[in-house]
Amino acid sequence: MRGGGLLVAGTTSDAGKSVVTAGICRWLVRKGLKVAPFKGQNMSLNSFVTREGAEIGRAQAMQAQAARVEPTALMNPVLLKPGSDRSSQVILMGKPVGELSARGFFGKAGGSSPGEALRGGRREELFEPVLACLEELRSTYDAVICEGAGSPAEINLRRTDIVNMGIARAARLPVVVVGDIDRGGVFAQFFGTTALLAPEDQELVAGYLVNKFRGDVTLLEPGLDMLHGLTGRRTFGVLPYAHGLGIDEEDGLRVSLRGAVRESVVAPPVGEDVLRVAVCAVPLMSNFTDVDALAAEPGVVVRFVDRAEELVDADLVVVPGTRGTVRALAWLRERGLADALARRAAEGRPVLGICGGFQVLGEHIEDEVESRAGSVEGLGLLPVRVRFAPEKTLARPVGSALGEHVEGYEIHHGVADVRGGEPFLDGCRVGSVWGTHWHGSLESDGFRRAFLREVATAAGRRFVPAPDTSFGTLREEQLDRLGDLIEEHADTDALLRLIEQGAPAALPFVPPGAP
Repeated sequence: MRGGGLLVAGTTSDAGKSVVTAGICRWLVRKGLKVAPFKGQNMSLNSFVTREGAEIGRAQAMQAQAARVEPTALMNPVLLKPGSDRSSQVILMGKPVGELSARGFFGKAGGSSPGEALRGGRREELFEPVLACLEELRSTYDAVICEGAGSPAEINLRRTDIVNMGIARAARLPVVVVGDIDRGGVFAQFFGTTALLAPEDQELVAGYLVNKFRGDVTLLEPGLDMLHGLTGRRTFGVLPYAHGLGIDEEDGLRVSLRGAVRESVVAPPVGEDVLRVAVCAVPLMSNFTDVDALAAEPGVVVRFVDRAEELVDADLVVVPGTRGTVRALAWLRERGLADALARRAAEGRPVLGICGGFQVLGEHIEDEVESRAGSVEGLGLLPVRVRFAPEKTLARPVGSALGEHVEGYEIHHGVADVRGGEPFLDGCRVGSVWGTHWHGSLESDGFRRAFLREVATAAGRRFVPAPDTSFGTLREEQLDRLGDLIEEHADTDALLRLIEQGAPAALPFVPPGAP
């Protein structure tokens, strides 16, 4: 039996597709349906490792959590991880297959079989494998909620589209278009998005969902009525602006749990002091969601920095992951941050390096894979030598540190040869400098508290971690809030009909259509 489906498209990037998709997943699973998220192609530096060792976008992992199912590679068959403005690493079915330029990925290649496409990563030829993943999910789940990418009206990319209307038309998915009204111009965006689609695509666009509305919704209703008159399509709901709901979207620094801490009322610190955390905003920063668990702690203040002066009053400096370790190392040196980190280490002030950040803290890097820079000297703060291997390490390690249980995930080409220091997860510690390849370790509550106690002691702060902060509970509360938004502010009966029955028949054409 084939399950129902829905494509959540957006008028723009960051219109709220990821969180709306998660909210619909949580609403449906609370109704007792078995539901799965899906995104045919994602571009993000924030990724996650599934239990079978596949790398997918963190947004799809978050949506799977909203749906209360285990994430798999089927939910995000194509992931692009930018390495520069013009090229990306292509991850196919959870495994890297190489680097491709934008022209190589989006341009017409012609003539390859799907198997060759999976090896070569050309977008147009990945259509059938992506569609097969969607159909496999629909054969297993009651409903599959698909997230689009960017805008479906990117007419320059329509011919090779495998994530928006291309997949919607092939799978006969109804489409709801999300628009961010907080940015302004949402009516023009809804109308223009529809009017730039071919008639066959417009047949599937059932209507709209307004996101991030502030104020009295009755003032908006005349515009919604006029939009219906112009397009023949209804609006399925007006979601109010809600603080702190951005969790694990694509790459915006405004998203994730730290947004909730910054934007909403925060519990006061348990001890006498706050703890200040500075995160170096290195180029191609990846999985910066690692610091979300720190920001969830009462009394911990997290900020992103790019100047050496901003490290002076920090109690902890985090050097996060990056898709460009050698480039990040050069950036740290150019900005004086490398010298500031060295001074901190000499003074016994805490520094934590995660993944690429761990690598730059080492003594030496040999890279013929990522940057092809060859031999590069690291910052020398940890006794570690790193060699980049062609094969990517993708793992879900479990271990202990500081007397506490720790779980994490690994995504890296660099292989660390640790030659001293105290063992710390898979890395090491020297004084108040820690380094590890493990992402997500700070989400382990007991370990996070123990680590923060060590940081507070080294920093001379009278900070005390809250004894009852549960990162997993906070995440579940956020996902429930997303489900509440859909349930309370969208026409859920109409959405359920769309998912089960598809787009209404005889939706009118809005000229001019695609050129």
